[in-house]
Amino acid sequence: MIVSIIIMLIVALIVIALWVSAVQQHKEKQEAERRKELTKQKKIIEEAEDVLLNSANIPMSENILRIIQRRIYDALVSMVELSPSSKELKNRLKESKERLASPIEANNSDALALPDNDKQLIALIQGIKKLRAVLRSEHGKGKVDSQVFVAEDKRLEKLQLRINVESQIKRGISARSANMVGSARQYFEKALATLTSVSYSDEYVNSKRQEVEGYLETISSELKASNATSLKKKAEQEQDDLDVLFAPKKKW
Repeated sequence: MIVSIIIMLIVALIVIALWVSAVQQHKEKQEAERRKELTKQKKIIEEAEDVLLNSANIPMSENILRIIQRRIYDALVSMVELSPSSKELKNRLKESKERLASPIEANNSDALALPDNDKQLIALIQGIKKLRAVLRSEHGKGKVDSQVFVAEDKRLEKLQLRINVESQIKRGISARSANMVGSARQYFEKALATLTSVSYSDEYVNSKRQEVEGYLETISSELKASNATSLKKKAEQEQDDLDVLFAPKKKW
């Protein structure tokens, strides 16, 4: 009898130990998933804030700014749900909500000052790409109206095109000024290829295409004139050599 009780107690202890272990593992798994989700939402906020910092360099409409602000707010809501005791997160959520309710200063202009530094130029292009990625993500979640998405994405696409074309033209003009005609022609040809590859046509595309074609025609004419001059000089030099070769020899 005592042996049976001991065996039952041992079995019960094993069962309890297994249950406690399972509960502990479940809690640890939940905590790991909670931390993973917190990290994910934190990354979303950091990326969105980085995009907002670029608003000084990239013209952003009110729609775009509101979409980014809403993205930050939604991420903070998720984080507060995951960490309801965090006062810091609650304060940030409150600030984000107030920001959404406040008037916004948007920049609807397409005017853009290109940086001279290549690293800054690359950062500008990457900033626009990140912005388009955020826009696609929010549209995929159903948080952005399709008409707004199409209009804003098209505007950013044109802005990206403008940066690419203007930078190539700027480099081409600089190379031409330095008498690097071959490099200048390559830059202008790249700009023309970019303009030709777009699936739409507007005033900017047409005017820039004409401008670049004008540069290429001028370079082509200059190269032809230069080659003709070189050939003429070469012919004159060869003629001089022949004259010397077949000239009557002087008698001494």
